[in-house]
Amino acid sequence: MNAVAKVVEQNIYDDLHVRVATVDDLHEVMDLAIAAAKENSLFDTTATHLLQTIWPAVNQQHSIIGAIGKQDGPIEGMVVLVVGTLPYTDEMCVEEKVLFVSPEFRNAKGGRANKLIHFMMGVAQSLSLPLLTGVLSNKDTDAKVALYTRVLGKPAGAFWIWGARTGGHAVL
Repeated sequence: MNAVAKVVEQNIYDDLHVRVATVDDLHEVMDLAIAAAKENSLFDTTATHLLQTIWPAVNQQHSIIGAIGKQDGPIEGMVVLVVGTLPYTDEMCVEEKVLFVSPEFRNAKGGRANKLIHFMMGVAQSLSLPLLTGVLSNKDTDAKVALYTRVLGKPAGAFWIWGARTGGHAVL
Protein backbone atom coordinates (compact mmCIF):
# COMPACT_ATOMS: atom_id res chain seq x y z
CA MET A 1 0.00 0.00 0.00
CA ASN A 2 2.82 2.43 0.82
CA ALA A 3 4.39 1.71 -2.57
CA VAL A 4 1.11 2.66 -4.28
CA ALA A 5 0.83 5.85 -2.24
CA LYS A 6 4.42 6.71 -3.13
CA VAL A 7 3.76 6.20 -6.85
CA VAL A 8 0.57 8.29 -6.70
CA GLU A 9 2.40 11.03 -4.79
CA GLN A 10 5.28 10.91 -7.27
CA ASN A 11 2.88 11.07 -10.24
CA ILE A 12 1.14 14.11 -8.78
CA TYR A 13 4.51 15.73 -8.17
CA ASP A 14 5.88 14.81 -11.61
CA ASP A 15 2.69 15.86 -13.36
CA LEU A 16 3.52 19.55 -13.01
CA HIS A 17 5.23 21.09 -15.99
CA VAL A 18 6.41 24.58 -16.81
CA ARG A 19 5.69 25.45 -20.41
CA VAL A 20 5.82 28.61 -22.48
CA ALA A 21 2.48 30.43 -22.47
CA THR A 22 1.04 31.38 -25.86
CA VAL A 23 -1.76 33.57 -27.19
CA ASP A 24 -4.12 30.64 -26.52
CA ASP A 25 -3.40 31.15 -22.80
CA LEU A 26 -4.12 34.89 -22.82
CA HIS A 27 -7.30 34.81 -20.71
CA GLU A 28 -5.82 32.54 -18.03
CA VAL A 29 -2.61 34.57 -17.94
CA MET A 30 -4.53 37.84 -17.66
CA ASP A 31 -6.62 36.39 -14.81
CA LEU A 32 -3.38 35.51 -12.99
CA ALA A 33 -1.87 38.93 -13.77
CA ILE A 34 -4.93 40.66 -12.33
CA ALA A 35 -4.84 38.45 -9.22
CA ALA A 36 -1.11 39.17 -8.80
CA ALA A 37 -1.67 42.92 -9.17
CA LYS A 38 -4.50 42.92 -6.63
CA GLU A 39 -2.40 41.00 -4.16
CA ASN A 40 0.95 42.59 -4.63
CA SER A 41 1.05 45.75 -6.74
CA LEU A 42 2.45 48.96 -5.34
CA PHE A 43 -0.14 51.14 -7.14
CA ASP A 44 -3.54 50.88 -8.77
CA THR A 45 -3.38 49.52 -12.32
CA THR A 46 -5.62 48.67 -15.23
CA ALA A 47 -6.07 45.56 -17.33
CA THR A 48 -4.74 47.61 -20.25
CA HIS A 49 -1.47 48.29 -18.42
CA LEU A 50 -1.11 44.61 -17.60
CA LEU A 51 -1.89 43.61 -21.19
CA GLN A 52 0.93 45.87 -22.42
CA THR A 53 3.35 43.49 -20.69
CA ILE A 54 1.42 40.25 -21.20
CA TRP A 55 0.66 40.55 -24.94
CA PRO A 56 4.29 40.70 -26.12
CA ALA A 57 5.15 37.87 -23.71
CA VAL A 58 2.49 35.45 -25.03
CA ASN A 59 3.85 36.26 -28.50
CA GLN A 60 7.48 35.78 -27.34
CA GLN A 61 8.44 39.30 -28.45
CA HIS A 62 11.48 40.09 -26.29
CA SER A 63 9.66 38.41 -23.42
CA ILE A 64 8.29 35.06 -22.32
CA ILE A 65 5.90 33.60 -19.77
CA GLY A 66 6.56 30.34 -18.00
CA ALA A 67 3.22 28.77 -17.05
CA ILE A 68 3.02 25.89 -14.59
CA GLY A 69 0.28 23.31 -14.25
CA LYS A 70 -0.70 19.81 -15.13
CA GLN A 71 -0.86 18.86 -18.79
CA ASP A 72 -4.21 19.99 -20.20
CA GLY A 73 -5.07 21.55 -16.83
CA PRO A 74 -5.42 25.16 -15.76
CA ILE A 75 -2.39 27.40 -15.35
CA GLU A 76 -1.60 27.33 -11.62
CA GLY A 77 1.15 29.92 -11.63
CA MET A 78 3.36 31.93 -13.95
CA VAL A 79 6.50 33.96 -14.28
CA VAL A 80 6.72 36.89 -16.72
CA LEU A 81 10.19 37.64 -18.07
CA VAL A 82 11.33 40.51 -20.27
CA VAL A 83 14.59 40.50 -22.20
CA GLY A 84 15.95 44.01 -22.51
CA THR A 85 18.21 46.63 -21.05
CA LEU A 86 18.19 48.59 -17.85
CA PRO A 87 17.90 52.39 -18.19
CA TYR A 88 21.63 53.02 -17.77
CA THR A 89 23.16 50.48 -20.18
CA ASP A 90 22.95 48.84 -23.58
CA GLU A 91 23.79 45.42 -22.11
CA MET A 92 20.92 42.93 -22.12
CA CYS A 93 19.49 40.99 -19.19
CA VAL A 94 16.46 38.86 -18.35
CA GLU A 95 14.21 40.77 -15.97
CA GLU A 96 11.46 39.10 -13.97
CA LYS A 97 8.32 41.24 -13.89
CA VAL A 98 6.20 38.92 -11.73
CA LEU A 99 6.24 35.41 -10.36
CA PHE A 100 2.81 34.44 -9.10
CA VAL A 101 1.26 31.17 -7.95
CA SER A 102 -2.51 31.08 -7.41
CA PRO A 103 -3.28 31.01 -3.68
CA GLU A 104 -5.07 27.65 -3.93
CA PHE A 105 -1.85 25.99 -5.14
CA ARG A 106 0.71 27.63 -2.83
CA ASN A 107 0.62 24.94 -0.17
CA ALA A 108 0.10 22.04 -2.57
CA LYS A 109 2.91 19.58 -3.23
CA GLY A 110 4.98 20.22 -6.29
CA GLY A 111 7.06 23.31 -5.53
CA ARG A 112 5.48 25.54 -8.15
CA ALA A 113 7.38 28.71 -7.24
CA ASN A 114 10.64 26.74 -7.09
CA LYS A 115 10.02 25.32 -10.57
CA LEU A 116 9.20 28.78 -11.92
CA ILE A 117 12.45 30.14 -10.48
CA HIS A 118 14.32 27.32 -12.21
CA PHE A 119 12.49 28.21 -15.45
CA MET A 120 13.78 31.80 -15.09
CA MET A 121 17.29 30.53 -14.55
CA GLY A 122 17.00 28.27 -17.58
CA VAL A 123 15.85 31.12 -19.81
CA ALA A 124 18.72 33.34 -18.66
CA GLN A 125 21.23 30.52 -19.08
CA SER A 126 19.98 29.61 -22.56
CA LEU A 127 20.40 33.26 -23.63
CA SER A 128 23.73 33.65 -21.79
CA LEU A 129 22.29 36.68 -19.99
CA PRO A 130 22.14 37.62 -16.32
CA LEU A 131 18.81 37.28 -14.51
CA LEU A 132 17.44 40.19 -12.48
CA THR A 133 14.78 39.02 -10.04
CA GLY A 134 13.63 39.82 -6.55
CA VAL A 135 10.89 39.92 -3.97
CA LEU A 136 8.93 43.15 -3.64
CA SER A 137 6.09 42.19 -1.34
CA ASN A 138 4.63 42.89 2.07
CA LYS A 139 2.91 39.48 2.13
CA ASP A 140 4.83 36.37 3.22
CA THR A 141 8.05 38.24 2.44
CA ASP A 142 10.34 36.17 4.67
CA ALA A 143 9.22 32.88 3.12
CA LYS A 144 9.63 34.25 -0.41
CA VAL A 145 13.10 35.62 0.34
CA ALA A 146 14.10 32.30 1.93
CA LEU A 147 13.00 30.39 -1.20
CA TYR A 148 14.83 32.74 -3.55
CA THR A 149 17.94 32.55 -1.36
CA ARG A 150 17.85 28.71 -1.29
CA VAL A 151 17.61 28.54 -5.08
CA LEU A 152 19.55 31.59 -6.27
CA GLY A 153 22.02 32.20 -3.45
CA LYS A 154 22.73 35.32 -1.46
CA PRO A 155 20.75 38.39 -2.60
CA ALA A 156 22.52 41.33 -4.19
CA GLY A 157 20.65 43.96 -2.20
CA ALA A 158 17.25 44.89 -0.79
CA PHE A 159 14.31 47.23 -1.45
CA TRP A 160 12.46 49.52 0.93
CA ILE A 161 9.13 51.19 0.36
CA TRP A 162 8.49 54.22 2.48
CA GLY A 163 5.02 55.73 2.48
CA ALA A 164 3.22 52.86 0.74
CA ARG A 165 2.64 49.11 0.91
CA THR A 166 2.23 46.41 -1.70
CA GLY A 167 -1.14 44.76 -2.15
CA GLY A 168 -4.70 45.92 -1.78
CA HIS A 169 -4.65 48.14 -4.85
CA ALA A 170 -7.34 48.21 -7.51
CA VAL A 171 -7.18 46.78 -11.00
CA LEU A 172 -9.53 48.99 -12.97
